[in-house]
This record gives sequence, structure tokens and C-alpha cells, in this order.
Amino acid sequence: MATTLFPLFFLCLLACTNAEISKKMGVNYGQLGNNLPSPSRSIELIKSLKAGRVKLYDANPDILKALEGTNIHVSIMVPNQLISNISSSQSLANEWVRTNVVPFYPKTLIRYLLVGNEIFSFYSDQDRQTWYDLVQAMRRLKYSLKIHSIRNIKIGTTAAMDVLQSSFPPSNGTFRSDISIPVMKPLLQFLNRTKSYFFLDAYPYFPWSGDTTNINLDYALFKGNQTYTDPRSGLTYTNLLDQMLDSVIFAMTKLGFPNVRLVIAETGWPNAGDVDQIGANIFNAATYNRNLIRRMTSKPAIGTPARPGVVIPTFIFALYNENQKGGPGTERHWGLLNPDGTSVYEVDLTGKRPEFDYKPLPAPLNNEPYKGKIWCVVARGANRTALGSAIKYACGQGNGTCEEIRPGSDCYEPVSLVRHASYAFSSYWAQFRKFGGTCYFNGLAVQTTKDPGHGSCKYPSVTLSG
Repeated sequence: MATTLFPLFFLCLLACTNAEISKKMGVNYGQLGNNLPSPSRSIELIKSLKAGRVKLYDANPDILKALEGTNIHVSIMVPNQLISNISSSQSLANEWVRTNVVPFYPKTLIRYLLVGNEIFSFYSDQDRQTWYDLVQAMRRLKYSLKIHSIRNIKIGTTAAMDVLQSSFPPSNGTFRSDISIPVMKPLLQFLNRTKSYFFLDAYPYFPWSGDTTNINLDYALFKGNQTYTDPRSGLTYTNLLDQMLDSVIFAMTKLGFPNVRLVIAETGWPNAGDVDQIGANIFNAATYNRNLIRRMTSKPAIGTPARPGVVIPTFIFALYNENQKGGPGTERHWGLLNPDGTSVYEVDLTGKRPEFDYKPLPAPLNNEPYKGKIWCVVARGANRTALGSAIKYACGQGNGTCEEIRPGSDCYEPVSLVRHASYAFSSYWAQFRKFGGTCYFNGLAVQTTKDPGHGSCKYPSVTLSG
């Protein structure tokens, strides 16, 4: 059945193009931290990791300058908010290329130009018009590169797995109905015509952590002791990432584009997280990324069940743990490196280092769901000046969030900014967690399993049953 979906001529084509695609692993260089090394120091660290590629989330001139002469292939990005403007103005497209590409190319090996980041995702705050302007913006940027005689930079955009309406089994992969024909089809036409790639952000951590009952952790970590056979295609899978990649391949095939190649623009595993975030630890992160690297750098290439033997360029997320990223704790703990440049865990991006050569990893303590109460309290070292506005926000959400810290109430005394803030944070989180509220407050709050209550003052909590 697979050969009817993926014809032999395609396999021949891929065999020819594989020789042109480097198997060197890449890394995503995010900058959402107030304690990160300088661009020049960061590039030295990337070189020490032996990364063959680096992906940026902008076109930072200092970073691009630092990458000159390094032989590292570079991906740069057009901000989401510029897409619609560029789509309606060739002169603006020309100006963007003239400012962000021409001064650095070819001394800096810019190879990918990504137009926007996950603009189709449910969490994105982009106006839907941006979806429909995307391909026109890509065309204009392609023309801008052409007038500067730059022909070896591929143009694409990144997509998360939520572009799919269905992904299981992989052969059932289908794009969402709201974007399939009006957006994805013209995008795939552009990628196919320009011989570019479908850039996919694929994280097995998320489907596994959301359904640990039905998805085995070893299967998500490439441990190879479990298999799954797709009942429709007959293809057999040994890991969750391959399932995710093939579901996108099947979705593209259904729109008539079986030959568009994949790049894994982001993948990885969190090395830490909040109490209520299962499986986010150094052991799992190191295991996932080491196994990923060996798989993606193997000779001959492994590919996926739907595309065996195909090289898939891959970028690990991320270079650093970034302390200014919002959301749950995992968001700030995807890095290969700490902000001081030291390794979170040992990793060899060439894939040549054997597992026995690594130092033992700390045993994972949160691979099972936490059971019990959790509170949200002020983080150690939190900015006292910022706590006042955070309390105001938490208490302003209604539902009696802060009644117990008003004068005369059980938690008013002792009068303490930190105690009042911790109560407000816990009360807010207990009420709004189920609606997406987080225990973060711009880095001022953390989760704890230690009851912060005192005397007759009882702090609201979240109870997890596992």
C-alpha cells in the first residue's frame, strides 16, 4: 500500500538529493533570556557542540556577523507581524532582503529564510489574514533574492503539529479544514515549485505527556522496545516521532504533494518543569536528544517508514534554557546549555559518541504523575517592586480571589508583601488553572508542594490525583 502513495520515482529522486543534504545536526538559538552569553560567545559554544546548522528567530545582525566564516548553515526568520506588509509591497520585501541578507551573504552561510513562525497555530495571536498573505510574501522575498543573484537560499515557514486535523494513525494524517485548501495547498505548491522544505516543529513530549496511559515513554524516547503498525498503510513504527512526521507526509500526499521534503525545524525534550509537568527531567531530555542525534546522523540514512532512507535535516530546541519565556516551567528548560555556557547534560551533535562514554545521568523522579497538593508562591529572589502589580492583577480577576488578605481576614497578618503575593498567586492559580492560568507571573512565581499556610490562614491549592 505504501508504494501506491509514495511511488518508486520519488524514492529515486530522494536518493539523488540525499547526497546534497548534510546530516549535520542543527540547534535553535533563541534569545529570550536576560542572562545569556554574547552573540560571539554563543557562536563559539555552538561550534564547540559541533553543530552544522543554527536557526535564529530573527535576523540579528550581531549574530549573523559572528557567524561569518564559520561554515555553519544559518536559518533566519521574518517576523510574523511583517508578513502582510511584505505581501503587499515588493519594495518592502526588497528592503528586508537588502538589510538582513545582503550585508552578510555569502560570508555567513544563510541557507534558509523562514517567513514567520507557527502562524497557523491555535495559540498564535496572528490575524487570519496573515495566513492568506503568507505565500505572496514568500514569492516577493524569493524575487528579492533573485534580483541580488542569490539562488541557494530556500524559503519556507514553520508549522506546528496542530496544522493537522487528524494525525492518528499516521495514514489518517489530514490538514485542518480551515487551512487545507485555502492556505496549505498554495504553500505546498510554492515549496514544491522552489524545491524547498516543509519546516515542521515536532515534539513527542507533548502527545506523550498528554496521554501517558496510551503512549509508552520508551516509545517517545526512541528506545525501540515497542512497535506500532498502522492498520491502513501496513507501515510499522518504532518511535513516536516517526509517526508524527509520517502523518504530515500523508497529509501532504492527500493534497497532491507527496514529494515535498521535510525539515524538523524544532524538536527536543524539556530538562525540567513545574511539579505538575510529568517527565520533564534531565534523564529524559538527554535520552531523547542523544537517540535523536544518532538516528538523524546515521549512515545510511534511516528516514521514516513512509520515506525510508531519506535524510531529514533537524534542529534541536534549544541552545539555552531561556528564563524570559512565559508559560509553564518547561518553556524555560529546553536548553542543551545553561545560560553560563555549561552543559545541562552531555551531548554530541555528531552522533559519534557511544552511550557508555557519557557520565551517568540523575535518575528521573517525575516520570509518574504527581499526586497531592500544589501551591503557587513567590519565587526566591523575585523583584519586590514588581510584586505589587502582580498582586493587583491576580486580585483583579474577581471571584473573591484575595478576600482572605484584606484587613481583618485570616491571612492579612502578618502583613508581608511576599506572603500576600503568595496567597494571591495560589488563589488565582487554583481558580483559573483549568482555564489556562499559569503559576508564572512573569517569573515572579513558582510551584511548591510545601504548604505555605500558617495559623488559621489556609492557602488555596491545586490537588492532582495523578
